[in-house]
Amino acid sequence: MFEELQGAHESMSKVDTTWLRMETPTNLMMICGVMIFADALDVARFKRMLAERFLAYRRFAQRATITATGAYWENDPDFDLDWHVRVAALPGAAGKPELERFVSELASMPLDHSKPAWQFHVVENYRGGSALVARMHHCYADGLALVQVLLSLTDTAPGPAQHAELARTWLKHDGGGVFQRLLEPAQAGLRRAVEVGGKAWDKLAEMLLDPAQAAGLVIEGSEIARELGSVLALADDPPTALRGPLGVVKRVAWAEPLALEEVKTLGRALGCTVNDVLMACAAGALRAYMHDAGDAVDGLTVRATVPVNLRPLEHAKRLGNHFGLVFLDLPVGEPNPLRRLERVAANMRQLKNSRQAVMTFGLLAALGMAPAALLRPALELFSRKASVVATNVPGPQQPLFLAGSRMRELMFWVPQSGSVGVGLSILSYDGHVHFGLIADAKRIADPDAIVQRFGAEFEKLVMIALMEEWGGDITADAAAATLARYGVDAAGLGASRRSRRNTAAAARVSSARASTARRKAKT
Repeated sequence: MFEELQGAHESMSKVDTTWLRMETPTNLMMICGVMIFADALDVARFKRMLAERFLAYRRFAQRATITATGAYWENDPDFDLDWHVRVAALPGAAGKPELERFVSELASMPLDHSKPAWQFHVVENYRGGSALVARMHHCYADGLALVQVLLSLTDTAPGPAQHAELARTWLKHDGGGVFQRLLEPAQAGLRRAVEVGGKAWDKLAEMLLDPAQAAGLVIEGSEIARELGSVLALADDPPTALRGPLGVVKRVAWAEPLALEEVKTLGRALGCTVNDVLMACAAGALRAYMHDAGDAVDGLTVRATVPVNLRPLEHAKRLGNHFGLVFLDLPVGEPNPLRRLERVAANMRQLKNSRQAVMTFGLLAALGMAPAALLRPALELFSRKASVVATNVPGPQQPLFLAGSRMRELMFWVPQSGSVGVGLSILSYDGHVHFGLIADAKRIADPDAIVQRFGAEFEKLVMIALMEEWGGDITADAAAATLARYGVDAAGLGASRRSRRNTAAAARVSSARASTARRKAKT
């Protein structure tokens, strides 16, 4: 069932080539992940499992090579699994801060491109179990494909199980993560996006010298080309604590997980989506940090670039990169949590009608064909328009076992590019939402100062929902009046259209919290 590659060499796709060439000393194109296990991970069994399942994707036994004529995949004649699996131990009774420092060091360390560019680091004796840190170059695969790879390595019980069935179940019932199906109607436009991207390259090169030309860009009257013009015409993100010179040191941190059912219930209560709630909480956490850092945040908006999957879910097992990017406005200048949520929800709805992701996919392909001397200016042109990269990936909502060990927590970070130095990651797994941050140390020396605010922002929204007197016979007008007291447009959050459903959901917020508390008490 896994992809098969023929011969010792294979040309690399144009988009994958772009991600390979995008790497700089200040922004390594490396996806990092952390898995925490309840018990000790058997290293010998883990290696046998990798040989059987991970290397079934033959790409992982190949290295990426760049030449004057392009990039290609080459079989590693000296492949050694022991080099790719390292064992480490943290000093003393190491806890979360020590593990975060260890992951930060690995996130700052380039992969060796003379070998296949991935490694696993097994951390022994961590909190009575083990931790596993994974590093992989972005040119191998995007987030959705890597989640599928992870599923192929895991089982639903300590002993061997039907992991392929698990993968099919997850693809069918993934619950729709952030932007997971945002642009499914745009699938048919991918070929046109690549064609337009290629034709647009010459014009884009001119715009690097005169970006004002972007406002007048029209190629073939295409919606995708117009989208390119509108994105190029976006103003640069304002100077804040999030933007500035970058170094070569990364810092990572992750928060205590939230109960997914509580997030879903709160979303239903407030008439918005789970994704709206999570991104609003992230915006609130950034606002609090920026305020403490001395930024004048009131009225400020910063942008996040957000990956959007553009491959059919049934093709998720194929490696490579098949996603575009959209620019999401984060209203960090809005002090009212509910109004901030309303604005995030509105921005999300607006993106659903855009073709940005399809356009940027074509542009990434065009950059893969562009002269190396123009790649950096093009990336800088786009990276100046955002301050963070934000990703949200849905994981399976059941406990998984890797080489017989139960996975307790799961977190990952994707790379930033150009002058962007901050990345937000949200991942749902086994009934919980995990929030993490990776940042350039020159921009955010202590990312824990942001991730700890994520839960506090969620608590603000919960408190608002619990404090209201939601009666069983509430009318649409009454719901609108309640939200209006917080300065929120009821139509913006859908309260007037779904007041009765939201009323019932609001009453369940407290019940969901109580259920979570009972589960924690039992464990």
